Amino acid sequence: MNKVELENITVRYGDHTVLDNFSLTIPEGKIIGIVGPSACGKTTVVRAICGFVNPQTGTVKINGNTMYSKEQKVNIAPERRNVGVVFQDYAVWPHLSVYDNVAYPLKKRKVNKEELDKEVKEALRQVNMSSYEKYLPSQLSGGQQQRVAIARALTSSKDLLIMDEPITNLDAKLREQLLVEIRLMQERLGSTIIYITHDQEAALQLCDKIVIMQNDGSIGQIGTDEEIIKDPANKFIFKFIGVSNFLPVKMEDGKCYLDYSEPMLLREGKPEGYPDTDKPVEMGVRPMDVIFDDASPIKAKIIQTVFLGNIYNYFIQLGGQELRVQRITSGGEEDDKYVEGKEVGIRFVGEKYYTREEKADV
Repeated sequence: MNKVELENITVRYGDHTVLDNFSLTIPEGKIIGIVGPSACGKTTVVRAICGFVNPQTGTVKINGNTMYSKEQKVNIAPERRNVGVVFQDYAVWPHLSVYDNVAYPLKKRKVNKEELDKEVKEALRQVNMSSYEKYLPSQLSGGQQQRVAIARALTSSKDLLIMDEPITNLDAKLREQLLVEIRLMQERLGSTIIYITHDQEAALQLCDKIVIMQNDGSIGQIGTDEEIIKDPANKFIFKFIGVSNFLPVKMEDGKCYLDYSEPMLLREGKPEGYPDTDKPVEMGVRPMDVIFDDASPIKAKIIQTVFLGNIYNYFIQLGGQELRVQRITSGGEEDDKYVEGKEVGIRFVGEKYYTREEKADV
């Protein structure tokens, strides 16, 4: 198990600054997800840890040992940092057997034949590929090739693994299966895993904690899935993680209204979390937190219904705006009530309030 520390890292490519004074600590023995929009710097973080890029400032430490520091003139070569890396595109050598692919890092380190054989077989066992030693990658499915890539990463380091979009090229069933296998493997080995992805659902399912990077390369929030969903640090986090609706609101005579051409009373008094500002405000609410309630004076029209097995997706029209609503199926008459064209009362729970001019949107 290895702890990773990035201290005040700055990475520039020409005039473009990707990471600016970036600091992050990855605790040992956990799966930590790094999530963010495209081009926010996720892969640059990986490259700095692995030694594939040299920051202009800052320090990289693994297990308390300095791997890179421009100030201290330390720069440990990538192959000596003991980091196992799994890439999106498998990156297995097509001309080598499964066994030889997994053995490659050990051969580079000149591990003796007996120890090499033991480690290769153990790595293949961890990813359920023991019976495929003699196969070539062309004889394997995409999921099997990715398992080989993970096994090869294990022979580089069981203590610290970096997985950069490892399941993106797999179909939905294989993605789900591999996420479960990664979690079980981590629990068996006690490895530290840094999981880089733009797939929010995968990160929420797999990771102990999630680091959310914003468009400018800064960290917007670090937390568990529950903390991030229930208490997002800002509008960017609320909008980036999961599906969201945003509705215009305003305060008038001590009451909160939906700010449409015909205002609708939302709350008596100022809602909790309403920003202290004269600027226009909007309310963010998750689809699951829009509740059908016949007693509510706020009325909307169902314009589309989509059945997804365990939930219904509804698209409703409110004040000239389309909103998304999700309801868990009841399997009874309640489901039959909400059909396209029907007018329904709605109310909101768990809503958040933000100034409309906030620029940290995805």
